[in-house]
Amino acid sequence: MAVTLTESAADRVRSFLASRGHGIGLRLGIRKTGCSGYAYVVNYAEEIGEEDHVFHSQGVKVVVDPESLPLIDGTEVDFVRHGLSEAFRFRNPNVKGECGCGESFSV
Repeated sequence: MAVTLTESAADRVRSFLASRGHGIGLRLGIRKTGCSGYAYVVNYAEEIGEEDHVFHSQGVKVVVDPESLPLIDGTEVDFVRHGLSEAFRFRNPNVKGECGCGESFSV
């Protein structure tokens, strides 16, 4: 099991953590929502829970709760910029379908 970051995503996380002055890594999870079933939840990790899974990618800790891991196992997180837009993007091998707006997915 693993969740990884591209160099671009890792740079973004490191930069943001440095500018805010606290945090230990990236927390990635999912929640039920949207027209396709699930949406990604991205936060900066402040602590690691007893049940959390921790992955190290590009020198950054990626923290995932045990309920989310089966749905995002194998995901690569990227950070992309297009014009004035910037966002994390997910390459999740478990996804069977996505909604038209790209905000939710099904497995």
